Amino acid sequence: MQNTATRRRVLGVFGAGIVGLSGCVSDDSSMTEQDDSDGGTTDSGTNGESGGSGSTQTVSIGVLQPRAGDLKYYGDQSLWGFLSGLAYKGETEPPTDASSGEVTITADDTEYRLLIRDTEFSADTAQTAATNLVENEDVDLLAGCASSAVASRVVTTVVNQAQVPIMLGPAASADITSNAETCSDLVYRASENTAMDARSGGKYVARETDVSNVYLFGADYSFGRAVVNNYRDVLEAEGVDIVGERFVEQGYAEWEGLLDNAEEAGAEGVVGGFTVATLPAMFNAFLSGEYSYRVFGGFATRITNNVVGGTMQSVLGEPLTEEKIRESRLGPFTTRYHWNQYDNPINDAFVESYTDAYGVVPDLFTAGTFTGASAIHQAIQESGSTEGADIANALKGMTVTDTPKGENGYTFQEYNNQARSAMTVANPIPTTDEWADNWGAAIMPGEPLARISQDETTIPQDSDQMGCSL
Repeated sequence: MQNTATRRRVLGVFGAGIVGLSGCVSDDSSMTEQDDSDGGTTDSGTNGESGGSGSTQTVSIGVLQPRAGDLKYYGDQSLWGFLSGLAYKGETEPPTDASSGEVTITADDTEYRLLIRDTEFSADTAQTAATNLVENEDVDLLAGCASSAVASRVVTTVVNQAQVPIMLGPAASADITSNAETCSDLVYRASENTAMDARSGGKYVARETDVSNVYLFGADYSFGRAVVNNYRDVLEAEGVDIVGERFVEQGYAEWEGLLDNAEEAGAEGVVGGFTVATLPAMFNAFLSGEYSYRVFGGFATRITNNVVGGTMQSVLGEPLTEEKIRESRLGPFTTRYHWNQYDNPINDAFVESYTDAYGVVPDLFTAGTFTGASAIHQAIQESGSTEGADIANALKGMTVTDTPKGENGYTFQEYNNQARSAMTVANPIPTTDEWADNWGAAIMPGEPLARISQDETTIPQDSDQMGCSL
């Protein structure tokens, strides 16, 4: 474990200044896009051991996620994915109660003491919680952050100053692992990011459809701009013409004129880089009009699929059918992860244990946080150390063995410590009876149409967008 006195001295000097940044998923606290948890403690008992050398070593991890409010589900699915990853390694069931803020899970000869703190989707709150975890709880490493603004604040004010590693996720701004201010050998992210959404989706549009002209729409803040920028880069590199771009504020509702502009510009495809705050209005206008182009984008979490599915039911009529959705020209969409996109023994076990524990299927964020936890355990086993610095060193360039995307499904890139993984493309379909009780939205991803390999989904080292040099 790292030296407590050193942490306190460093944070005492550098940890006092708090800049007033709003917390958000990819930078905006009002955003309600990507998708719950009263967690609690399995107190100080262990949740199962699976062998080891006989003596148990303890690792303390400070987990930072939103735990209440409108965006509680973001934190829930992220936390549940992380707990499931450790439980899988320990061959036990994931804990179902984290309400006390402390959970213990044992895997092999390592006991994980998880100190779970509510970030409230606020950068200020997260910084205070992270500082306390490092100064007073002497955690070996940090994990979490659903908001990119929160993640960036914790990295710059706590991680870098106190030299405590962090496994970020699901904060999705590509900038975190492509900007020199937040990249470091202490910052790792298994969770997928916005660049991966756009790069996989862009390649599919260019290579697997007859679309040659695209109009790009995005929210006027970092999330939307990252989507548009990465789609532009990939589409242009693949020979697709960008016939227009437009950024609008979150919650924008006057879509008829903007969609007409895309039609007049000759668009054959439109991309919408938005969250649930904007997508229903856009989709409602598109479905209600007569446009010749198709709308592409990404599958989000259950929250967004519930709202968008309701919009489709309202405009297209009930019951929704695959034919109605296909004729609407909505999709196909890319997905970072959904429970039905990967067929392998690890994912099968994950879906079963997660659904049994939490009453819902694994969602968009869960594979990334599962993999982050799996990678931490693998790093400890491979390094033979529970020191934070040694864990971070072992993560460098690691291919993670146990992941929901299959064995060896994620690899941390040495140039920026972002894990690359495959992405899928699927059409939206009506939610089937098999999953209706555990999904809770009118639409879900259908069978994968294509899989974009991990070698093609992330920002390359030589890209103009890559500012990391580790």
